[in-house]
Amino acid sequence: MITVIASYPLPAPIAPDEAESIFLSTAPRYRDVPGLIRKYYVLSEDRRSIGGIYLWKSRADADALYTEGWKAFVRQKYAVEPSLAYFDCPVVVDNASHEILSRS
Repeated sequence: MITVIASYPLPAPIAPDEAESIFLSTAPRYRDVPGLIRKYYVLSEDRRSIGGIYLWKSRADADALYTEGWKAFVRQKYAVEPSLAYFDCPVVVDNASHEILSRS
């Protein structure tokens, strides 16, 4: 599994309600994306940065999303260049489903 953290610095802080509204407007885009296990939308405590934490089945699945088209969408939606950080994710503890997931 692969975890990708996408972050976007904002030109000015936004309120949590505004962030939630923005996130809900894009959330349907991520339903049924091949290989995407889970996506979290995040807002920094100082409200000056937003982003997403994505859990993927594979790097190839992640790369299939983060195309130039996706980056253009982010630039248009948030007026910033997205920053992506990739992490190998060999184990996930999921307390909601009472599962421990591993890549093997």
